[in-house]
Amino acid sequence: MKAVVYDAPRRWRCADVPDPVPAAGEVMLRVVAAGVCGTDVHLDAGEFGPVYPLTPGHEIAGVVTGAGPGVTGLAGGELVAVDNMMACGHCQQCRRARPQFCARMRAMGVTDPGGFAEYVVAPAGKCHPAGDLEPEVTALAEPVACVVHGLDVLQLRPGSDVLVAGTGPTGLILAQLLRASGASRVTVAGRTSFKLELAAAYGADEVVLMAAGDERPGGAAAAGLAPDGFDVVIDATGSVDVLTGCAQLLGIGGTLFVYGMTPEAASLAVSPYDIFRRELTIKGSFSQAFSFDRALALLRSGRVRTEGMVTHRFGLPEYGAALEAVSRDSRCLKAVVHP
Repeated sequence: MKAVVYDAPRRWRCADVPDPVPAAGEVMLRVVAAGVCGTDVHLDAGEFGPVYPLTPGHEIAGVVTGAGPGVTGLAGGELVAVDNMMACGHCQQCRRARPQFCARMRAMGVTDPGGFAEYVVAPAGKCHPAGDLEPEVTALAEPVACVVHGLDVLQLRPGSDVLVAGTGPTGLILAQLLRASGASRVTVAGRTSFKLELAAAYGADEVVLMAAGDERPGGAAAAGLAPDGFDVVIDATGSVDVLTGCAQLLGIGGTLFVYGMTPEAASLAVSPYDIFRRELTIKGSFSQAFSFDRALALLRSGRVRTEGMVTHRFGLPEYGAALEAVSRDSRCLKAVVHP
């Protein structure tokens, strides 16, 4: 089969590799759609703990084509969404309901072969039936699951005034679910007009354009919407400059939510006195945990809308172009590889 294979950071090829063979409890999947996200850009640079040789791709929609011994409940030809995280279930963090911090964590597309391939094997218990959804929508289950976990961590107070900086897929998903979770107002700030238009179509109460050189995301327009500051400001860009500006938009008792993935070596300057004086909170959210089935329920119900989100589609040999689009092309909202 064909697969994208890395031997080192930034060194990938589209290669012929042996077809995978499902072991006991595993299924073989023909990959029909695999999302490309900012994490893949970090993996390309050697960040986020890749294990080589690596086939990336962690947002996977596949069709069951075979099964190893002991698999029940999944039929051949069935479309599934794949939860790529595999925890041991009994280390300290697993016992504390934090499987994403498992001491023996394996993750398809990071430590184990992922979905930028024609076929992949996955634990049957990590495959969620999704035959009622389109493949590209199914591939969005993983980023939605990450957002659901993020909201579990955030613990939004009903009536909160929230600003989301960033109009990538996760920013748009966050905006939709924040509104459904009791925010009194959701403002979305972004740099691209068509993405802001989509945010408004998805239900954002306010949208503001982030101009180059703005000290705060959305500049005076965003600050003017909340003269006393927002209750919650979320960075979904992964930019330290944007994060720094987000902190300046917080009101007393506000929460800065670090959702976007910055470079590993990046650092954020914050004022301890300001955190103390204004009782500010800083929270982060990593990956997803116990949220995949809820993500699919939200996609099925239409509570998370995805129409217009996928803007770019690529084949396996075009993987480099897909990375380029995600990292540099402002016209790209969501890229999907169709092996």
